Amino acid sequence: MNIRTLKHFMALAEMLHFGRASDACNISLSALSRNIRQLEEELDATLFNRDNRTVALTSEGQKFQHYARETIVQWELIRNELAGNADQLRGEISMYCSVTASYSILFELLNRFRHDHPEIDIKLHTGDPNHAIAQILAGEEDLAIAALPRTLPRGLAFKPITTSPLLFIAPAQQRDPDVPTTPPTSAQQWAQVPMILSEGGVARKGIDAWFRQMGINPRIYAQVAGNEAIVSMVSLGLGVGVVPKIVLDHSPLADRIRILKVEPELEPYEVGLFTLKKNLKNPLVDAFWSLLN
Repeated sequence: MNIRTLKHFMALAEMLHFGRASDACNISLSALSRNIRQLEEELDATLFNRDNRTVALTSEGQKFQHYARETIVQWELIRNELAGNADQLRGEISMYCSVTASYSILFELLNRFRHDHPEIDIKLHTGDPNHAIAQILAGEEDLAIAALPRTLPRGLAFKPITTSPLLFIAPAQQRDPDVPTTPPTSAQQWAQVPMILSEGGVARKGIDAWFRQMGINPRIYAQVAGNEAIVSMVSLGLGVGVVPKIVLDHSPLADRIRILKVEPELEPYEVGLFTLKKNLKNPLVDAFWSLLN
């Protein structure tokens, strides 16, 4: 077993596809299969269930994934420590954020980071921002960009980047009489509006609190993962949604919706960078963390 083999295992564990994993590792499909088979023989355990169509981690594979991830991190730490030159940090860190954050926030940070640390690679994963903190707490990612919750989980570090208002949005043109293009004026009217909301997270908690404060029992038409999908559904005239302004500012569908001026306004939320406090001992993570000083 060696670090390269562990990295091959981690690529397959993440992608669950031999072809894509072999391309990512820049090795042949047969070489990847051979390495995984040899690893399983050394461990005397089956790490993957595979057939002609699917690849899936076994319970043993899931346990080994945690070991492999930690071992690779420790290898990068000792390699950089022995090199003794902070200007030549080498290795890889992983990051999770929404698609919107990847170009509205991360683009500028990565430009600066690449200039200062050209030998550190960023493995970026995008998805629902409501999953970001869970990804960090589970050790799946080193860093994440997400909204600050009301209570910061123990062991988690946070650095603010920006503040984004939460906005009610409606379609630019009315296609359904139940979907207004102006703000409802009473709780009864609000209760008839089909709402398109995020499944969970800071934004959902904020809008739920707003409805309770206003004494409104909302009619929820759809609960979706990802704010970009809310903008898309609202633009089609399917309902009224709530999204962060930062999402709307970078949406290609912004001209197909309108912002509803609703009083009282929703409480804005703070967006920033998350990591585990113990991860800051990793000089690679700390190097990225220091971008926000």
